Amino acid sequence: MAEAVLAVFRGTREGGTPVDYRVPIAPGMVVLDALHYIQGHLAPDLAVRWNCKAGRCGSCSAEVNGRPRLTCKTRLDSLPTDKTITVAPMKTFPLIKDLVTDVSWNYQVNKKIPAFSPRPGTDWKMSQADVDRAQEFRKCIECFLCQDVCHVLRDHQKQEHYAGPRFFVRVAGLEMHPLDNLSRIKSIKDQMGIGFCNITKCCTEVCPESIHITDNAIIPLKERVVDQFYDPLVWIARKFRRSGGT
Repeated sequence: MAEAVLAVFRGTREGGTPVDYRVPIAPGMVVLDALHYIQGHLAPDLAVRWNCKAGRCGSCSAEVNGRPRLTCKTRLDSLPTDKTITVAPMKTFPLIKDLVTDVSWNYQVNKKIPAFSPRPGTDWKMSQADVDRAQEFRKCIECFLCQDVCHVLRDHQKQEHYAGPRFFVRVAGLEMHPLDNLSRIKSIKDQMGIGFCNITKCCTEVCPESIHITDNAIIPLKERVVDQFYDPLVWIARKFRRSGGT
C-alpha cells in the first residue's frame, strides 16, 4: 500500500518540532483522515481540533505545506505524496498544543461590532439582488483561515488596531443590508483599522467558501470610508453647512 510521510508539528507555546509519521494512503483520504490515523495508531496524544469533517464547522484549520487550509477538505491526492507533507498550526494565533491554537481573540472582536439594527416600521421586503449580496457574507464558517493568512495580523501583529478580513465580511453584510439603519463606517475606519489592508487578496484565495472577501467586502467598505471622510467635495459641503452658508 502506498504511504505518505506527514511532518506534523508537536509541541506547545514553550517550543516544539515537526515529527515524521508514515501513513498508509487509501482512495479519497484527506489530511484530517491521516491525522486521525496518527492519533489512532501512532500518537494518541496528538492534539487536533475538528468537529464535522464536512467543511462546515471551520474547526480543523491548519497550515498544510505552508498554506492555510481546512484539513478535512485537503485531499492527499492533491498533494505531492512523494515528498514530506508538512502540517503545522495556524501561525497567527497563540499555540495551545500541537495543531490547536487559541482563536478566542476573534470572538472578542466580534462582540464589539454593533448588531443588525433594522429601520422601524419596515415591511421587511427586499429585492433578490440585495438578498444575494448579503447572503454571500453569511456563508462564512469562521475557520479563520483568512485571518491566519492576512499579513497585517500574521507578520505585523496589529491585533489591537485591526479586525481582519473575517470581520470586514461580517460588517459588510450589515452595512450592505437594505434594512439596516446603523452606520458603522467610523468604527471601520477608527477601531477596525481597514486602512491597514492593502488588498493583496490573499484572504480571498484561502477562503473555503469562495467568498470574494476583497472585491465584495473590503473594497466597498474602503470606498465608503473614503466617501465619508476623505472626499474633498463632501468636506467642502460640511464646512459650508457648519458656516451656515455664509
